[in-house]
Amino acid sequence: MNVLNQAISWALPIIPKPIVRKVSERYIAGATLDDAVRTVRALNSKGASATIDVLGEFIQSLEQARANTAKSCEVLRRLHKDGLNGNLSIKLTSLGLAIDPNVCEKNVREILVTARENGGRFVRIDMENSPYTTKTLDLYRILRREHTNVGIVLQAYLRRTKHDVDMLLAEGAANNFATNVRLCKGIYVEQESIAFQGRKEIQQNYLTCLESLLSNQAFVGIATHDDVLIEGAKALLRTYKVEREAFEFQMLLGVREAVRDTLIQEGFRLRVYVPFGEEWYGYSIRRLKENPKMAGYITKALLTGK
Repeated sequence: MNVLNQAISWALPIIPKPIVRKVSERYIAGATLDDAVRTVRALNSKGASATIDVLGEFIQSLEQARANTAKSCEVLRRLHKDGLNGNLSIKLTSLGLAIDPNVCEKNVREILVTARENGGRFVRIDMENSPYTTKTLDLYRILRREHTNVGIVLQAYLRRTKHDVDMLLAEGAANNFATNVRLCKGIYVEQESIAFQGRKEIQQNYLTCLESLLSNQAFVGIATHDDVLIEGAKALLRTYKVEREAFEFQMLLGVREAVRDTLIQEGFRLRVYVPFGEEWYGYSIRRLKENPKMAGYITKALLTGK
């Protein structure tokens, strides 16, 4: 990895926000729902579906949770009204999980009902950092018994994830419903005691978890930009003869667009994660730290103002 890029990655918290915002525009649809809708429409025209994320996790009040709930419901109504191929991703801390779990549950239930009433839209519960892993899974397991239009995210870098995969598969089989998981590497900084640190061991755990899911007829959102994982996933899909309707690849907005387009051309279903909102900074910092190569764009912006 380029030493300068790594240094800029470490220095991100002190880089002026206007510079970070300029660079992060490729990752974020914009500040408004209209921005997100335009982005989803453009993606649909290229053969991709989308999932919209209203930025704004780690809130300080239940009033903010209420506002985020309203925004999420507005997204669902707008997707339905405009006839777009997209669904919704939610973060439970943005809906009050860290303040009052009961209020959070009520908010998520409202979102799920709104999704059902607006074209039977699907809602994906994102996974956040480790203090919320068990709480997020517990709420998902409650809701999944009552709602068919909800799924969860699991992070392959966590050591516990294979156990979580097995638990969800067993629970789905016992209750006669399909398990629906987005499997990603994971982006939050976690201690070695709970998370794999090396790239190869994360890749291996990802493929181990993916094999368990695919071999047990789970629907999987294969969320990765990693060539090793994309090729490994294709091999598993061939091995288990998985129908194209039983999975999809998922990628982030603005990341490896050429790879995204190639997957679509190869006939794979592909969904793009489309975040929008005023609370763009924290999301941008995490994404830029995850991909230090993007620091080259920061260097250019710092030196040229462009």
